[in-house]
Amino acid sequence: MLETFDNAWIIAKRELRGYFATPLALVFLTVFVALTGALTFYIGGFFDRGQADLFPFFAYHPWLYLLLVPAVAMRLWAEERKTGTIELLMTLPITPFEAILGKFMAAWAFIGLALILTFPIWITVNVLGSPDNGVILSSYLGSFLMAGAFLAIGSFVSTLTKNQVIAFIIASLICFLFTMSGLELVQNALRAWTPPIFASALSSMSFLSHFQQITRGVLDLPTLIFFVSMIVFWLFATVIAIDQKKAQ
Repeated sequence: MLETFDNAWIIAKRELRGYFATPLALVFLTVFVALTGALTFYIGGFFDRGQADLFPFFAYHPWLYLLLVPAVAMRLWAEERKTGTIELLMTLPITPFEAILGKFMAAWAFIGLALILTFPIWITVNVLGSPDNGVILSSYLGSFLMAGAFLAIGSFVSTLTKNQVIAFIIASLICFLFTMSGLELVQNALRAWTPPIFASALSSMSFLSHFQQITRGVLDLPTLIFFVSMIVFWLFATVIAIDQKKAQ
């Protein structure tokens, strides 16, 4: 097990260096921080609310991730397949799981860095008032876990095609479905033509519902298990997809 994580860490370091070898990393980080700031202070009406909290900041995270996380994930395997380097990667003395875990860790850490760079917003709200920093911290953790679930889906989709644009669109669509499944509008439509248990099951798999619960200060074990389970499931699906490509 220790050797597995050592090999995954080697892959992760290589991938992280690759992110910063081009201006794309700087562009992504700049766009993410700029969008979160604009959505919080302008569109979210931070100053108009007159409350010292970061609800407007976290409220837009699921929708930002629908675009930005698949943009990071689309290159994980689609680019390797397009350039043919996936065959070279699979000849290295590592398992597919180690390669998948390493790439995922690098991309997740990169997204985590983007979250860390929004820290001045947290400082701002503490200067202006006395927020519940416990809720803010749990919301950051929830946002990071949700980003990991989005990323795991994108990683799986990236193995299915050599075209990064197609990988981006499909991953965004799947994440959108998981995000929207808990909305009352969607639930009412489902209850009209499906058994109640089916609608309830889909609602329990909504990223938005679980994340909103965290932003209200409820970081319970079922929510943590949900996000971790989603990450594990989609990474396992990625392993199966890579194994099939390797066998062909």
